[in-house]
Amino acid sequence: MVRLFGQMKRKKTFPVVIIGAGPAGLTAAYELSAHNCKSLVVEKDSKYVGGLAKTMRFKGFRFDIGGHRFFSKNREIENLWTEILGKEMLVKKRLSRIFYKKKFFDYPLKPLNALKNLGVWVSITVCLSYIWVRFFPIKNERSFEDWVTNRFGKKLYTIFFKNYTEKVWGIPAKEISADWAAQRIRGLSLKEVLINAFFGQKKEKEIIKTLTTRFRYPKLGPGMFWEKVKKIIETKSSQVLLGSEVISVNHDLKKVASLSVESNNRRVKFYGDHFISSMPLADLITCFNPEPPNQVLNAAKALKYRDFLIVVLIISKKQLFSDQWIYIHDPEVHVGRIQNFKNWSRFMVLKSEMTCLGLEYFCSSKDDLWNKTDDKIIEIAVKELEFLGLIDKTEVLSGKVIRVPKAYPVYDKEYLSRVNVIKNYLQNFKNLQVVGRNGMHKYNNQDHAMMTGLLAARNILGGTFNLWRINTDAEYAEEERITKTTGERLVPERLD
Repeated sequence: MVRLFGQMKRKKTFPVVIIGAGPAGLTAAYELSAHNCKSLVVEKDSKYVGGLAKTMRFKGFRFDIGGHRFFSKNREIENLWTEILGKEMLVKKRLSRIFYKKKFFDYPLKPLNALKNLGVWVSITVCLSYIWVRFFPIKNERSFEDWVTNRFGKKLYTIFFKNYTEKVWGIPAKEISADWAAQRIRGLSLKEVLINAFFGQKKEKEIIKTLTTRFRYPKLGPGMFWEKVKKIIETKSSQVLLGSEVISVNHDLKKVASLSVESNNRRVKFYGDHFISSMPLADLITCFNPEPPNQVLNAAKALKYRDFLIVVLIISKKQLFSDQWIYIHDPEVHVGRIQNFKNWSRFMVLKSEMTCLGLEYFCSSKDDLWNKTDDKIIEIAVKELEFLGLIDKTEVLSGKVIRVPKAYPVYDKEYLSRVNVIKNYLQNFKNLQVVGRNGMHKYNNQDHAMMTGLLAARNILGGTFNLWRINTDAEYAEEERITKTTGERLVPERLD
């Protein structure tokens, strides 16, 4: 038994039951509440909402699980952010540079800054390298290395793309498929960067997201937005139940009937007319009761993910660098990116004379780093910051380690066929929809996740949207194009 909506019930049927209080799940609940449709959201986290877009707290300081810019080409999503937070959304000028050999390089690239930092001779080799590939391009672009080299030259690729990409994905860049580069960095080349540097950006609809120079940000972090959404839906007779892990998804082969949930050390069962899931697709399938056919179960178990951890450090120094985040391209250290939360919003820090950093390490839960003690990981992070010349270790007051499993769905060679097996099986269940990054095993941004939740809710209200047709700009495609990358934001695929 569990107390819900002010009553003790042995069995409670809800119009809609939603798994996960991340951007997709909470957006669905918000849209439903706007149409007086009640929902129950069950969330595994016992304290925070927002999923990967949550804002956590440590000794009075606020920090994100990675930075989350509020920028979308989808006007409806932009309007929704304004509707919820209004003037509490800050407008920020983006500053995120590349840190290489203890020097800051502007990103997007600014020619004079790059020339100064690289030096005349290296800059000349960069130019010659680019000219060379314009006349003698790699004809058969198979790898990430081939694709980027053809658009930036071998020298610039080596300096600004190779090391960081290998840190993030744990795969040698020459073994990553060119398809990923073509999608992830689409529309971007040295020519495009120089045009933006000298002549300014394009019109809004033509802006390449990688080059966006302004964005919005909640003054208390992205979690502020999702906490506000939670409060709104709860005032409309819906509920978000924290600390509730889905143990089984009970069905009759045609419809989902209920969820068995571990909540407050009790197992409870929630019945529903409709279900929306944003939990990892692999976990959803393995929770099905009765079990799916072996082909479906094996496809789910074979889906792969990239994990990462963030080391939060409180520093007794007012200003370290002015960027919101910096990319670390030095191969001598493992850290891939460093967030400076004060520069996202001054309201994120407890005291203005202090700084709160978040060091991001991309890894696997099987890696040695992941399995070290928190104290050892903090020690490594402090040593790397000191090696980079950003701090003195005596300035570190405290630290905290957050491990984030299944942060990035990985598209290996068999990814598409596995997901299609699962999609075909799920079509049997007319009252179940999957949404969000992990729910659909799609590596996409917050706005895309929100749009899947929004349209899932509208389907329950009578719509007929195919959620798999929402593209990487969070826009709905009325007609699906028959291509491998339809609606997808690719993740590196290892070459044979």
